[in-house]
Amino acid sequence: MPPWNTFIEGDNLEVLPRLAAEFGLVDLVYIDPPYNTGNSFAYADDIRGDAAGTRHEAWVAMMRPRLEAARSVLAERGAIFVSIDDNEAAYLRLLLDEVFGEANFLAQVVVNLNPKGRQLGKGFATSHEYLLVYAKDAGQTVLDASSPDAVVESDFPLVDPDGRRYRHLPLRNTNKKFNPVTARTMHFPVYGDPDSGVVRTRPFEGSHEIAPVFGDGTPAVWRWSAPLIDERPLDLVCRRINGRQGERVDVFQKDWLHRDTPGGRRKKLRTIWLAEEVGSTDTAVAELKEVVGHVFESPKPTGLVRRILSTMPDDVLVLDFFAGSGTTGHAVALANEEDGGSRRCISINSAEATREGSNARTAGLLTVADITRARLRAVAARHGGGLDEITVAEVRRRSGA
Repeated sequence: MPPWNTFIEGDNLEVLPRLAAEFGLVDLVYIDPPYNTGNSFAYADDIRGDAAGTRHEAWVAMMRPRLEAARSVLAERGAIFVSIDDNEAAYLRLLLDEVFGEANFLAQVVVNLNPKGRQLGKGFATSHEYLLVYAKDAGQTVLDASSPDAVVESDFPLVDPDGRRYRHLPLRNTNKKFNPVTARTMHFPVYGDPDSGVVRTRPFEGSHEIAPVFGDGTPAVWRWSAPLIDERPLDLVCRRINGRQGERVDVFQKDWLHRDTPGGRRKKLRTIWLAEEVGSTDTAVAELKEVVGHVFESPKPTGLVRRILSTMPDDVLVLDFFAGSGTTGHAVALANEEDGGSRRCISINSAEATREGSNARTAGLLTVADITRARLRAVAARHGGGLDEITVAEVRRRSGA
């Protein structure tokens, strides 16, 4: 069985074009690229002409070929998630539109990584970053923007005698695009008794004939067909309600908290992810400290990456070509350990020198790649799954370059 984690030390722009030959196309890319805070970044590309002008232009010139290379190794079913802060969020959004196409934009998520807010500097206490999400092909992507973790038990306030929680949903289709003209076969009478709650497609003693109507009394359609109503009568209930035109009888679906479906109930993810849901910079530092030490200033929490992983199947090939402290590989191992998945992760990081006098340098970690490697080794020792370490020269050889 292939290892859960593979680490390649080297410049991602050199490695990316050779990846597919060795590993095949990847399904999911997550990157946390260097944020452009006005300082130089470690990727000394040969930038000429106008692109070397402003710091924004230089950053975009550094990112463009890497995103283009990432798109070339991304499977048609795949998606890319990119973390960014305010410094380059606008430029990155335009760049991703160019590289992946505006039609493949899926979301711009606000991630609350610093609940207390940054107190240094002028202006507001910034408490968030962004996560930009694009598909390789929005029509073919397998990304499911929902999660079982987003389901809240309190949204299901009713309890059945057998202990199961549920809520009432109108059986009527509330979308006015669906009506007796556009969905003719879904407009038919059903029969219900509001005292017993029983619903049937044929009259019975004590029943009322009920036609689907909107709140203003205009004709509507049902969400279920007559055969489905006959198949699942215990999942329906007839009730008296007070509508705009007074009391009337209507039909509701019992929407159960725990569905008998593969994977269980899921709920659409919102575009604001709170620290209590995905972790914060503080929890990320604590995670890294536990396995390697306090050797990286602003790691991402594994909870953030695990939420990203939850939007994809459990057998995806994941790529992180700005691997930093190794959070993505760590999250993949944790997810596989928890659910038995077979995800694999390729992490790429350059041999950027760690700062003199830093905790990393004191710990003998001379480059950022040393930090990534140390973490992934510790993760393999703790959680299994193995680790394959490859040099750029080996990638060249394996790809035939």
